[in-house]
Amino acid sequence: MEGKCWKFGDNVNTDEIVPARYLNMTDEQELAAHCMEGIAPEFAATVQPGEIIAAGQNFGCGSSREHAPIAIKGCGVQCVVAESFARIFFRNAVNIGLPIVECPEAAREADSGDVLQIEYSVGRVINPTKGRTYGFEPFSPALRAIIDAGGLMAFAKKSVGL
Repeated sequence: MEGKCWKFGDNVNTDEIVPARYLNMTDEQELAAHCMEGIAPEFAATVQPGEIIAAGQNFGCGSSREHAPIAIKGCGVQCVVAESFARIFFRNAVNIGLPIVECPEAAREADSGDVLQIEYSVGRVINPTKGRTYGFEPFSPALRAIIDAGGLMAFAKKSVGL
């Protein structure tokens, strides 16, 4: 996986990712139109499918709503790399099939516009823009299967033959 990077700082909360006034929406594309509106109003209109978010510590803190990772995935963002994630955001991202990678050094050193390459199976983030390679704990086979299926519900349906 490879994509251009959008850089965000520490403690990006779910209200910044999708402001609370849009929580009555459930459609992925409607939510995507407001993604990152709280901190980068231009994001939803300019992000391209296949791009990557790099962020600081505690990404996705705040409420337990799934709207935030749904909006990010709906924008076509293929992965979020952060120094750390709020625990509930991590679970929600996995549940909806949004790949997330905790790789502090890669997230810290990335800048908007850098290209990032992510190799889940070996646990590697490559930033060819900076000529750097970083390691992270590779996805377990179970986590990879859930992500590959498109989320937990899709994985469960596939597992029982639906």
